[in-house]
Amino acid sequence: MAMREGSPGGNPGRLHNYFPSKEDLFLDRSKGLVDRLSRFVRARAAGESAAAAVLRELREEVESVSPKVGLIEGFDRFMKVVHGTAALQARLWYVQREQFDNLEATLRRETGAADDDPMPGLMAGQIGWVHETLMAAIAHEMIAGRKPSVVSREALVLLDEMEELLSEKVLNYAPRAAD
Repeated sequence: MAMREGSPGGNPGRLHNYFPSKEDLFLDRSKGLVDRLSRFVRARAAGESAAAAVLRELREEVESVSPKVGLIEGFDRFMKVVHGTAALQARLWYVQREQFDNLEATLRRETGAADDDPMPGLMAGQIGWVHETLMAAIAHEMIAGRKPSVVSREALVLLDEMEELLSEKVLNYAPRAAD
């Protein structure tokens, strides 16, 4: 099979033009992950809060047994490699940190909060906690060899439990203004 000019496989010497590190090659979708929660917040409906938008999007992905949340055969093998490699674990932690920073900046812009207002960071931390906890629980169950459809049902229960733990202040933060 011929490689197209400009593709990573076309010239191995140019691989680093596409992937700055080996970890980026393995976690090639990290740019999408960094903006994931912010995309959910930016796309929320009129009257919908930031946390409600993220919870809704996550529920939809879990209910549909989406690969976006790791509900796919083979995800266990991917996560075993990540968990077994310190550099990949560090890169995943860094992606999560970038995701938090991006969400905080989005919440700051969306609410018009001042640079010294701690609220966007506090809210980003709570919303990020839901996402990270859900993803870790799904990964744990998939590594244990569970079926995606079974893990999906259990993850929905977990999402409900986490939502109950969030305060009204978090659940009602940054509602989208009506047009």
